[in-house]
Amino acid sequence: MSKDNRLQQLTHWIQQDRPNATIEVASADASFRRYFRVTHNNSSMIVMDAPQQQEDCAAFIDITQRLHNADVYAPEIIKHDLEQGFLLMEDLGDTPYLNKLDDSSADKLYGDALNTLLKIQQADTQGLPEYNDKLLQDEMLLMPEWFLNTHLGIVPTAEQQKIIDRTLTVISTLVLQQPQVFVHRDYHSRNLMLTTHNNPGVIDYQDAVFGPITYDLVSLLRDCYISWSNEKIAEWLFAYKIKAEAAGLMDKVPEATFIQWFDFMGLQRHIKVLGVFARLNHRDGKSNYLDDLPLTLHYIMQVGNKYPLIRPLIELFNQWEIPQKIGIYKP
Repeated sequence: MSKDNRLQQLTHWIQQDRPNATIEVASADASFRRYFRVTHNNSSMIVMDAPQQQEDCAAFIDITQRLHNADVYAPEIIKHDLEQGFLLMEDLGDTPYLNKLDDSSADKLYGDALNTLLKIQQADTQGLPEYNDKLLQDEMLLMPEWFLNTHLGIVPTAEQQKIIDRTLTVISTLVLQQPQVFVHRDYHSRNLMLTTHNNPGVIDYQDAVFGPITYDLVSLLRDCYISWSNEKIAEWLFAYKIKAEAAGLMDKVPEATFIQWFDFMGLQRHIKVLGVFARLNHRDGKSNYLDDLPLTLHYIMQVGNKYPLIRPLIELFNQWEIPQKIGIYKP
């Protein structure tokens, strides 16, 4: 079914009980989902179009309820049709964190986001998929397939491939040594909405898993769409650590241990994201994500150089002149 036919179907579904409602595009994300803003009697709602063949609205409804139970500001669901893949929900506005973050607002906004993250991490995890070794590795393998091969035309030799495989195994092994909690999985400045109460509003959480405690933390603080100084990141990181220990989410550990958890989790996520952004361009025609490759690579190069176990991969990237090919990040 074409998108236009789906939109007609969606409009009919909305107008069954809101006959004068108008529908306009709100956003599309990095998946098959589309979002529309519905206006009716001077009120605004969001409708999600999630084709059943590719997306799972039931998971969205389930995770929404878990977040509400944890006092997280996720949108209220007004009505849904799982068979058609339509879901009407509360409108959390059109101001993502990314639009308002600057040096003067960052401490307050990140303070709110970190407090909300602590709530998320205490949500019910029963039955959630596990962020296990296979999933961690499968995600990172998107990098050689889509970023190296498809995007840059680089085909590693057998010896180079061994270096990649060894590095990914080291990263996954160290990541899985962390405490495990509820993981939003995409907790960053584009998925946090600035709200007047219980800030932030949280969206795009349907892929939640049971996984490493620093995953959402690194998504937030080493965000692929905005960067901060290492000093500022450390300040927020240790403020979170104290609260997480106090909440019983983790035992007290040395700061150096926590930094290593955070760093290796970031390596896993950013290696994956190189592959995801390249795939979004080549498979899905979403070329705007290529603009965010330099920052993502910058994180990998900067963090990887700190650890002898990761340096062979960094040396490969330098040997292939990858920073020069995709653009060196300039803050």
